[in-house]
Amino acid sequence: MTDNEFLLFDRIFKIQSIIRQYGEENFYISFSGGKDSTVLSELIDIAIPKNKIPRVYADTGIELNMVRDFVKEKQIQDNRVIIIKPSVPIKPMLEKEGYPFKSKFHSRAALEYQTGKKDNVLCTQYRTRTSVWYSRNCPKKLLYQFENNWHDVKISDKCCDRLKKQPLDMYKKKSGRSIAIIGIMPAEGGRREKAKCTVFNNDKLKAFQPLVPVTKEWENWFIDKYNIKICDIYKEPYNFTRTGCKGCPFALHLQEELDTLEKFFPAERKQCEIIWKPVYDEYRRLGYRLKNEKGV
Repeated sequence: MTDNEFLLFDRIFKIQSIIRQYGEENFYISFSGGKDSTVLSELIDIAIPKNKIPRVYADTGIELNMVRDFVKEKQIQDNRVIIIKPSVPIKPMLEKEGYPFKSKFHSRAALEYQTGKKDNVLCTQYRTRTSVWYSRNCPKKLLYQFENNWHDVKISDKCCDRLKKQPLDMYKKKSGRSIAIIGIMPAEGGRREKAKCTVFNNDKLKAFQPLVPVTKEWENWFIDKYNIKICDIYKEPYNFTRTGCKGCPFALHLQEELDTLEKFFPAERKQCEIIWKPVYDEYRRLGYRLKNEKGV
């Protein structure tokens, strides 16, 4: 037995064990239409044949068109695919709640500062670089956002909550399916590096993440072995490595993403410029994640 085959059998056993322990009727798959969640969906089917676990897709309105179309095609073929939508359009929500900037942690700290909670522990540790998590420290070029009552761009970490978490919470409440099966892989970096296979809240299973021990190499092996159809956006000539909300200001390689959109999907690039304009303008002024006016 190869290492890849051993990991496959290990994951199948883990999925069978957890789902049988907590009951299939309590689970749903958080389905993004991306590579990881597609692999997750197929892996669940191998482990639990003929399962009726819903694949729930949150259509935020700013997903890549190819990914959204891929999910709609899957829905035609598989009635377990459910598409839900947020209750508020993104642009009015951003104007009211605030825009994502740099990262969720930075945006949360900036929101506290802008709403008068300047002495909050989170805000103080972050802007004074005393947080134990170095990756969460504020870069020097962004410290001005915590000084002199700067409010030029309204910043918030609420975007993902409003567009994805809240619609999913409503789905869980209506369906009674409270346990999310999520395709998180530590190889993606950031906070995901510390991801656990099972996530509990007050001794209740909140999320099941069976891909936690999986590598990208194993994922590609699995796709080839079972001839799994993934969205074409991951293939030539597009070669996307990540999907999600297009043009999201949290993206570390935002300029590269926008350049790719300009090449293949110029209309979607224009959509990004309209939706995220205040943040993009500030990024370009600073030369942070986006090229400034001088092209640097």
